[in-house]
Amino acid sequence: MTDRAVAVVRAGALTTVQDLGRPGYAHLGVPRSGALDPRAAALANRLVGNQEGAAVLETTLTGCAIRPRCAVTVAVGGAPCAVAVDGRPAAWGAPVRVPGGSLLEVGRATSGVRGYVALAGGIAVDPVLGSRSTDVLSGLGPPPLTDGAVLPLGAPAGPPARVDGAVPWPAPPVELVLGIRFGPRADWFGDGGLRTLASGGYRVSAASNRIGLRVEGPAPERVRKEELPSEGMVLGAVQVPPDGCPVIFLADHPTTGGYPVVAVVDERDLGAAAQAAPGTPVRFRPLR
Repeated sequence: MTDRAVAVVRAGALTTVQDLGRPGYAHLGVPRSGALDPRAAALANRLVGNQEGAAVLETTLTGCAIRPRCAVTVAVGGAPCAVAVDGRPAAWGAPVRVPGGSLLEVGRATSGVRGYVALAGGIAVDPVLGSRSTDVLSGLGPPPLTDGAVLPLGAPAGPPARVDGAVPWPAPPVELVLGIRFGPRADWFGDGGLRTLASGGYRVSAASNRIGLRVEGPAPERVRKEELPSEGMVLGAVQVPPDGCPVIFLADHPTTGGYPVVAVVDERDLGAAAQAAPGTPVRFRPLR
């Protein structure tokens, strides 16, 4: 078959379709969604000649395996992993030509968490509210991949990039340093609670997902104990639930919440948060 589509042979732990998301709908209760590491997704797209906002596959820890029905240029980036075409090793972080009917295997991440598989033409599922992204919280967009699913591909937008030498992919963090600005509910914690948050001693929890990065460590002490009415939440909000373990809201976060937000993470640091494996040390760095 020569139709422009790709069949899913092994879906992996959680593989979803992602682009740059659907910002601007928070007032309707719709999260932004989109690639958790947008820089990695954009670079993979550029390598295969796509626009940066084309839809890609985002894998989680265990990779995936797909079989294009037509010859297509593919780039695998994000979390480093082994790549193979019909069992033969292929390049990671560079454009690779995959013949129609061949099996592209994206292996388990050797470091980091999320890999990005860009195919020339992009994944051409129907957009919802202007985006092809899977939103695991609201259920908008295509469902997470399952074995046997078939995804359409768009027409190639341009030639693959010429790669001379290694592409400078950012390495997954050994220590995750998150720049933060205190507020809007910093006063609920007082100086002691803010010092606790900034003093370190946190690690990424295995309970993290596309909705939020959960960290384990010392609980910021609250000076106000009353209930907080539900209010709007933004990308990067550091919410402190009753168990005291901070949660950093990622792309699929709820648009409202009733637990106090002690700080907000600089959006430029959230790509690294997407690649922080469970157990990675976390440090909050107050910004001036």
